[in-house]
Amino acid sequence: MKFVSPFLKRVVYPTLSGAGVFRRAAARGLAVVTYHGVVPEGYEPVDSTLDGNLVSAETLRLQLRLLKSNYDLVTPEDVLAGREGGRELPARAVLVTCDDGLLNHLTDMLPVLQQEKVRCLFFVTGASAGEQRNMLWYEEMFLMFLRAPSRHFETSCDGVVISGELGGLEQRRGVWWDSVKRLSSVDAEIRSRFVRAMEAEFGLEAKKGIDESETMRRRFGLLTASEVRELASAGMTIGAHTMSHPVLSLAPVEIARAEIGESRIGLESVLQRRVWAFAYPFGDARSVTSQVLAMPQAAGYSAAFLNFGGGLGAELPGYALPRIHVTADMSLAEFEAHVSGFYSLLQRRAGRDTREQLAHADGRPANES
Repeated sequence: MKFVSPFLKRVVYPTLSGAGVFRRAAARGLAVVTYHGVVPEGYEPVDSTLDGNLVSAETLRLQLRLLKSNYDLVTPEDVLAGREGGRELPARAVLVTCDDGLLNHLTDMLPVLQQEKVRCLFFVTGASAGEQRNMLWYEEMFLMFLRAPSRHFETSCDGVVISGELGGLEQRRGVWWDSVKRLSSVDAEIRSRFVRAMEAEFGLEAKKGIDESETMRRRFGLLTASEVRELASAGMTIGAHTMSHPVLSLAPVEIARAEIGESRIGLESVLQRRVWAFAYPFGDARSVTSQVLAMPQAAGYSAAFLNFGGGLGAELPGYALPRIHVTADMSLAEFEAHVSGFYSLLQRRAGRDTREQLAHADGRPANES
């Protein structure tokens, strides 16, 4: 597959896209694309694991123009009307979404959406229900692990003990992901205290950067309540993304249920309007279980979204809606291969059906943010 993928990306996808094959052969249905933000001007990427999910403003613009020219862009409310009222969507409908609620969604992504007249469904966490500027806890930890001196460490707090060796980059990434999984099994308060204990262990304060630099604030800072309202006032739709973004498959049932339900309540209080959509944090097959997939409906949502398996022609379970995860290294032709359903077709023919991934999820999430 190492030899096939570059050929697909560099030769097959551009040839088929340029010839209009993707759009002519696209299946009927709904494709949902998901972004994680736009790289702020002046920001120097830290690491591909951390920054590989953010696209440039120009990439976003080109992708939106391709969708407008060749597919049927729909609004979040169109999808809601289809879910609740049976309204039929266009033949090749595409919905744009964005996860995590970073400040750059307002400062860097919204202007492009407005210029291109595209409505987006933004999924934000419960941390954005207040006016204090916060960071995603797992990004804060990643920055600490990158900057910490090379050595063995052991951090203990509230009965949680995490230890490991910090050497090369891959080793640090592995220790970080193991820590994310371990801390997803405790509640947000314990997790927050643990991150503070790690700061003391390493003598670092990752969050300090968002207070001192506008660029770092736009890259890593989360939206505040007033900024969420500003995004909604600009015509965007707000959905929930849990209170604190844990791996739900690794959280105790009561914690997972509270993360899902309380985020909707908090955001509705901020917006004074209904929050009907939910996105699972991380969103790969192993970040959810059958028990977790049943929770959004019980919490009052009308739809819930995963972060894989999307494209026209995909099956559309109401509380496991598949999406196309857009990354920084995805070319325009590759993007269209995913949207049109061509990529999913290749996956099925290669025996990697994403429906099977979900059916056999084992609760161990893949290493993606």
